[in-house]
Amino acid sequence: MKGTKRKAFFAGVCTAAMMVLSTMAGAAEITIGAANMREYVDPGRDHSNVGSMQYINTFNTLIGKDPTKIEPEFRPEIAESWEMVSPTTMELKLRKDVVFHNGDPMTADDVVFSLERVFHPTYAPYVSISKEYFDNMDRAEKIDDYTVRVHTKKPDPIIVTLLNVSESMIVPEKYIKGLTGDPDVAEDSDYDAFALAPVGTGPFMITEFIAGQKLVWERFDAYWGDKPDIAKATVTRINEMAARITALKNGEVDIITNVPPDQIATIERDSNLKVEGMQTPIFHLVFFNTNNPKMADKRFRQALALGIDRNLLNEALWYGKARVPEYHTFPQFGELYDPSWSTIEYNPEKAKRLLQEVGYDGTPLRFDTSATYYTNGFLAAQAIKEMWAQIGVTVNLNVDDRWTGSDGDMEVRNWSNPLYFPDPVGSYGTMWSPTGARITANSWTPAKPEGYASYQELWDKFRFSMDINDRKKYYREIMEYVADEAPYSLLYQPYESYGLRKDVNWKPLPGHIPYVLDFRKGNITVNL
Repeated sequence: MKGTKRKAFFAGVCTAAMMVLSTMAGAAEITIGAANMREYVDPGRDHSNVGSMQYINTFNTLIGKDPTKIEPEFRPEIAESWEMVSPTTMELKLRKDVVFHNGDPMTADDVVFSLERVFHPTYAPYVSISKEYFDNMDRAEKIDDYTVRVHTKKPDPIIVTLLNVSESMIVPEKYIKGLTGDPDVAEDSDYDAFALAPVGTGPFMITEFIAGQKLVWERFDAYWGDKPDIAKATVTRINEMAARITALKNGEVDIITNVPPDQIATIERDSNLKVEGMQTPIFHLVFFNTNNPKMADKRFRQALALGIDRNLLNEALWYGKARVPEYHTFPQFGELYDPSWSTIEYNPEKAKRLLQEVGYDGTPLRFDTSATYYTNGFLAAQAIKEMWAQIGVTVNLNVDDRWTGSDGDMEVRNWSNPLYFPDPVGSYGTMWSPTGARITANSWTPAKPEGYASYQELWDKFRFSMDINDRKKYYREIMEYVADEAPYSLLYQPYESYGLRKDVNWKPLPGHIPYVLDFRKGNITVNL
């Protein structure tokens, strides 16, 4: 959907909402300079670091979570209450005062539609999300206008968590079906149109969206919850870091994203500016195409993992602010977080011995990387190239902003594994489970774990165990197995910083997934 058609959609949304749009005099407006922006706004199809920033202000989930706390603490949102009425059925009671940005009231029909679109997708962009997140979901069922039941195929230890993820956010059935074709059927063209003219139930409505370049939020006074402290927020893409800093210094923007540690002092030297940041719940890593003949021997992959000095990367690139993890784990896992053991090791001498065993002949590896997508990503790739040279491995860097991770000739690539929700399924699982991104993209074909008929069997033991101690046990087995298989190697949990005007009070919150720009009530204020 382009040009005139897109403008017509926004005009219709804005006209319908004008009676409820905030007009509070003196309320602050802010502008954000973002390193990257998505080409669409649709929480059901998004699976990226970039998209994460744009959903929390526009949409709501059935079950909320306190973003100020590291360990997950769930709370009512669209659903006022919920209970398990059987081992495989959850019943949720919905709020009765929820209104979409186009003025339509939200009912159970919208909730069932929103869930079914990702439980049983017909729209291709939802399919991978459905496999990674909702494979155990059987169906959503309307009981009455404000009661819904969610049925799973087998008892699910993370059903509450899955109803909190952005991919299960609530969208308007009638609005979507009426966008392009048959008003009784949601067609692919309807979802395509919705992604460019989105409507949600959140505290801010989107009044302008230019794909990949600009997004404008305006406060929505019919919002059922607490009204935000600001009236408007405009996000514009400023790809180059130096240009973002210049825009901040010149007062063209009030917040900028993706500030590397070596630029923090530049910002802080300006008495009108400040920096906020935290260890972001995401891992930067390198992964290997195990189905490429060069990478097929796991000993070679183990050698490459052993040849990376992560502590040196942390000190050199992140000034010691990043975290070198013990294994694929985050404090946000709550009871499943166990830092008492480690599978990550730096041992160049052992790496050299493994390379001798393999008979590595010096053939160069192609290391794919992006110039700007990941903060310090290109610099990390350059440093790893030098580290691998020290163990005798030759690397040719291939700098290409095109995603090459699914190419059959890809050999090595840097990447990130975000924490999409606070459970190992929501980080490791979305990428490396049997339905995860890397296995479905055919860059890893797991070997049979010792003692199990298949990797699927080991994964299912962890995924569906209802006892927390069993889940800990099986996840540890998975992590030890992965360390041996070495389809990837973690580098660090980065420390991402944001530059702000001093009179803007905002910071990233530890309970969120990465890069969320949360401007809801109490999370941002401006000293006018």
